[in-house]
Amino acid sequence: MNADDLPRAGSARSEAEELLSALAEWDLPRNRHLHHKDVLMQRIDQDLNPAPQTQTRTAGTTRRRKLLRPAVLLPAASMALAGALVVTLSGGGGSTPKDGSVAAGPAGAHGASVTLGRIAAAAMETDTSPVQDGQLVYVKTLLRANKGTFEGPVKLGALHTSEEWTVQKPGPVKTAGWLKETGRDAVMPGETIPIEEGGAPVPAGWNRPTYKWLASLPTDPDALLRLVYSKTKADETESHDQAAFDKIGDLLSGTVMPAANTAAFYEAAAKIPGVTELPDVTDAAGRHGLGITREDPRSVIRDVWIFDKHSLAYLGARSYITKDRKKEPRPTTLFGVTAVMERAVVDHRDGEPAKKAS
Repeated sequence: MNADDLPRAGSARSEAEELLSALAEWDLPRNRHLHHKDVLMQRIDQDLNPAPQTQTRTAGTTRRRKLLRPAVLLPAASMALAGALVVTLSGGGGSTPKDGSVAAGPAGAHGASVTLGRIAAAAMETDTSPVQDGQLVYVKTLLRANKGTFEGPVKLGALHTSEEWTVQKPGPVKTAGWLKETGRDAVMPGETIPIEEGGAPVPAGWNRPTYKWLASLPTDPDALLRLVYSKTKADETESHDQAAFDKIGDLLSGTVMPAANTAAFYEAAAKIPGVTELPDVTDAAGRHGLGITREDPRSVIRDVWIFDKHSLAYLGARSYITKDRKKEPRPTTLFGVTAVMERAVVDHRDGEPAKKAS
């Protein structure tokens, strides 16, 4: 990342104002579960309040998942290369950005509706046993996240492991789960950190998706996409289409749900305008796969979902910065990558899997 793209200390505004301004410009969309957002927030907290770190995380700042918020992914993180190819997918539920533009895919991309249909069909063949209210969903992820400073370029940290246990109680709950990271560049390595819901206890729902709640959603792709749009809000950093794409990615990357619901989400994603496919993408574990992405005219971030080329199982995600703070195209820069290594249902935190999930 070019130093000219980012705020500098010593300008007319205070350092705190500059940091908050940068956060407003560069922060990931709401409820993204990718590691770099949490790291960014912690760095800002450390800069502004050099007190000892608290050993809790709010559900809003932890990956919802990977990337790709590596999160993803989290966030589940993600994802590169403004291209000239403009792709509009047919189907209900999508909306065109208010400025009339349509998302342009990266170079080499083409429409993803056929591939997403294949991914949905493969998802229907998976065997996922129901998860009970008293159990936990366990997800183990490898990730690399941006460790660079505001003044310097993006610098990916070392590959490390994240383990997350999410509570399946219908709620409301104050503690949504627990997170533990290990390895160099991990946040509070080796410590199990509660994921705390901010404010009042939160029931199962869009911001705390449990297996039982996900199973209650429509399995008709058009009805599901309409529901996603109605429950997803966009702001100046992204279009409504992008917010819907991100929400679906968050749900698919870090949860366990019935096969029919998984398939419906992939079929719904195929109906969002501008979704494209990349022929070869690599996750944090070095596994090559197919990429599903969307270039948004308003967003400086582009996420890529990665799927095994043969089984079509979800592998992980990549996150890229594609524009500068003025929304002008810039050299594409990778700033986060994840790989989901295991999903399972467990009876106790740190216990053996009760049922390995696909």
